[in-house]
Amino acid sequence: MLNGFRACWMVAVALGAVVAGGTSAEASARCDRLLARLADRVLNAADTTCFESVDLTTNNPATTPADNSLTPPLPLFAFTPQTDRSVISPSPPNRTAITKKVSGVQLDARIADDPAGEARILIRLPDQWNGKLVVAGASGTRSEFNGDFAWSDYVVQQGYAYVSQNKGILNFFVASLNSATPPEPLACRLNPVSTVWVHFYDNDPATPFTRWTPIMIEATRIGRNAVSAHYGSRPHRTYAVGTSNGGYQVRRALETAPELYDGGVDWEGTYVDPVAPNILSGLPPAILNFTDYAASGFNPASTAAKNILATGYPPDLVSGTTSLWGRYWAEFWEITLCQWQKRLDPTYDTYGSGTGTYSYVDRLSASDVGADTAAISTTGDIGKPLITVAGTMDALLPINLHARAYARAVAAAFSDQDHQASSEQHEHPAYRLYEVQNGNHIETYTDTFSQLELIQPHAQNALDLLSKYVEQGAELPQDQCIPRGGAIASSPAQPGHCSSLFVP
Repeated sequence: MLNGFRACWMVAVALGAVVAGGTSAEASARCDRLLARLADRVLNAADTTCFESVDLTTNNPATTPADNSLTPPLPLFAFTPQTDRSVISPSPPNRTAITKKVSGVQLDARIADDPAGEARILIRLPDQWNGKLVVAGASGTRSEFNGDFAWSDYVVQQGYAYVSQNKGILNFFVASLNSATPPEPLACRLNPVSTVWVHFYDNDPATPFTRWTPIMIEATRIGRNAVSAHYGSRPHRTYAVGTSNGGYQVRRALETAPELYDGGVDWEGTYVDPVAPNILSGLPPAILNFTDYAASGFNPASTAAKNILATGYPPDLVSGTTSLWGRYWAEFWEITLCQWQKRLDPTYDTYGSGTGTYSYVDRLSASDVGADTAAISTTGDIGKPLITVAGTMDALLPINLHARAYARAVAAAFSDQDHQASSEQHEHPAYRLYEVQNGNHIETYTDTFSQLELIQPHAQNALDLLSKYVEQGAELPQDQCIPRGGAIASSPAQPGHCSSLFVP
């Protein structure tokens, strides 16, 4: 697949260029020159837009296109850039501060030889370039515009070139607005009491999860070529960043193609292990027990609550009739399990046998789920420095099952390397886990639960610390618990793990 992507990336670029957001003949000529130079280096994009931008930040309405704006039209919710950029960022006024305009060039395209016809890439090239490139993963099943608030606004103001991609998938479409039973085999309901069903594009036969890593890697190669074509030189540093499934992409990129990167920041990345923990092992107990917990009046001493906590989840927060676990139950738990189960264990009867009663261990002997999970596993065998930033109150990817599990995988990989190494000195890439006390998976949940802390500023700070470590030899702060209202510290008050998942 990589050779196909690289062989054809610009086949239709020169033919399909559209100039938008800039009206001058010079702006049009600049895009034409860039596209022509790209065509000499790499091939393979279609439906390309290139425009000279007066501002590459999201203060410019042209930077992020409208939801459902692709042509020819797709089903509603297949392409949702405006929605996607809000998914991983806090509500105003806590979004990335924009203090200046950043002029430059923006390109957005579809990878032409992708057999699914869904792989997309975004490139932003600021006029005042700092010589470096940031490549972003996308969370969930979101578009290449997913990081516009959280990552792009932050890095383009510093002069980074910015590249993002969509893991080779569109988002979803509505299969039914009102059905008591699945309207089609790949449909997932929003939650256990919902009659709304959606179909995720990443469950289609042509879009396996195994595409996520090569598309991230290929986006990096494409971005480096675009930088070279535009500025006349390749980036002297390249960093990978991503959130949730995008954090997974960062990990896999540094495990499988470290030569392309100088380091990465993974913000609450998804951990995947065929032995477990993984999403298929961690979500069912929460789904199974939440209804009884809610019926108990959100009693933390109930057996149901204890069962959820015993799985590795953080404690619940209750605000009036609203529960933090309840938000995750309504918006994420079952629909996420369904999506991953239908991809990795398609012979399981999702709604007949049950979502809360799904047993990953039992299914290992009844299906190919172990092999399918192993094909996308995160090994921990990183080849370049990596920082993980994760919240202790994450109830979608609980820190005990994901961030801490990945840290153990990294330590195990390093230990194996030491065991196999010869007498020659062997130096491991730096790895750090920064735990955000009371941070959770969804930044906007802080609007309801004031006890929660934002992760975004710490993830952005981690990128700055990583770049200073790589480029200047600065000390990279040790693993630590970032206290409420605090920051990553060179001499942390609480090294290592946070002692409690929640503090008032």
